[in-house]
Amino acid sequence: MARVLITGAAGFLGSHLCDRFIKEGFDVVGMDNLITGDLKNIEHLFPLPKFEFYNHDVSKYIHVPGEIDYILHFASPASPIDYLKIPIQTLKVGSLGTHNCLGLAKEKGARIIVASTSEVYGDPHVHPQIESYWGNVNPVGPRGVYDEAKRFQEAITMAYHTFHGLETRIVRIFNTYGPRMRLNDGRVLPAFIGQALRGEDLTIFGDGSQTRSFCYVDDLVEGIYRLLMSDYAQPVNIGNPDEITIKDFAEEIIKLTQTNQKVVYKELPTDDPKQRRPDITLAREILGWEPKVHRSEGLKITYDYFKTLSLDDLNKIEHKNFESYNKK
Repeated sequence: MARVLITGAAGFLGSHLCDRFIKEGFDVVGMDNLITGDLKNIEHLFPLPKFEFYNHDVSKYIHVPGEIDYILHFASPASPIDYLKIPIQTLKVGSLGTHNCLGLAKEKGARIIVASTSEVYGDPHVHPQIESYWGNVNPVGPRGVYDEAKRFQEAITMAYHTFHGLETRIVRIFNTYGPRMRLNDGRVLPAFIGQALRGEDLTIFGDGSQTRSFCYVDDLVEGIYRLLMSDYAQPVNIGNPDEITIKDFAEEIIKLTQTNQKVVYKELPTDDPKQRRPDITLAREILGWEPKVHRSEGLKITYDYFKTLSLDDLNKIEHKNFESYNKK
């Protein structure tokens, strides 16, 4: 049976990908340095003979003994709170980490898919965002450490594809949600639900007219799996085109949680994108993929998951050792 390496395995998306590939019968090697990941996300996999785990930073040299058929490079901070606290590590995992993964794929003769993001489009002038759009990104702004790391990641991946003939795939991921998200990571959905569960007012940055498009994690994983198994090497958007304003989304959360919280407004962060909606024409045509889970269904599942957390989990602030990573 084929063997797959998944970096960022203890993260939100990485852990769901581990589950999917175990379900498909693969031998799965998970890798994570746990700076933003959590072993709780994959602890149910440790007893399985088809799963092994390496606590390792992919920005350093990667060695995995034995054959590897596929690599999924999903190691990276993905929330504003994280990548603003660890900007150097974010840049390194997108550059050095991607280089190391590509080198390993070349050595092993493996096919690799790298996790890019809708943030490569920046604050877009084209709406909805199509793969041929080059984006509007501020390279020296606070979000540049994440946006440019991902843009470099795409560039080096295509270089390995064209120069070395490596089998590569690039997935551009739009806003995704579901169980195992961290409540305090700064992204809008867990932030809203966490505030509602704690009885706090919901905070909107800006006037709430900015839009997002939320894709349930199971739909995203299906799209990633299909792209990996396809013959298409150019970037592909995977996300849900069902667009909603942040203000309307806050009202949905209040209705879902049956709370009486108000909505309060704060200043919009620098370079925060005003619109986000994927054009998924390519995914439909090439992969036969489109999202199946309606937002109301996915939100209920996600809310039920967050309700299982303890009061300590709801109130805690992430105490990751970010400072030591920024000194490296």
